[in-house]
Amino acid sequence: MSTAATDAFARAAALVTLFAKPVESFASLEPVLPSAVPEPYRGLLDHDSHMTVVMERFHRQTLALRVLARIDERGDPAAWYAREILLVDATGAPVQHGIVRIDLAQVGAETAARIRAATEPLGKVLIDAGLLRQVQRVEILRVEPGPRLASVMGIGPGEKTVTYGRVAGISLSGKAEPAVELLETVVPVRG
Repeated sequence: MSTAATDAFARAAALVTLFAKPVESFASLEPVLPSAVPEPYRGLLDHDSHMTVVMERFHRQTLALRVLARIDERGDPAAWYAREILLVDATGAPVQHGIVRIDLAQVGAETAARIRAATEPLGKVLIDAGLLRQVQRVEILRVEPGPRLASVMGIGPGEKTVTYGRVAGISLSGKAEPAVELLETVVPVRG
């Protein structure tokens, strides 16, 4: 595995282990070049935009947020907030799984409160807040859902499938260090 691939896997695994251990119970994650990713996955993942915007355009509808789990250490100002989510369509069917880790100290109290309320996708909150955002270090992953990820995506037991995701960071207001680290995986597109 190349250094870049090792780094992409390590970044993704660090996010997964916030909510699922071992990583293998969650999914097999293999960094791949964008040129190796079939459509529509490549178009959905290989960009520097917010996934919510891209997924809503692809599905031609507003998507809702469903929070599966969260880590919120409110007492520690240096703590990060993390959550595992699904973006769901109007029928409630999942279209994207995500794990995000956010340095709330970089977003301001009002934006942090909206993020903690967990009623809207993160991309929408950051856009509405008018924060200067730069999606960076995007690496594409080939994902074979394990039992844990398959279950939340609605993939039947024993159903072998492959999908794709990305690991990325979002820096805010021109800072070099990302305020947001994320792993976003597209629910397998059928038909």
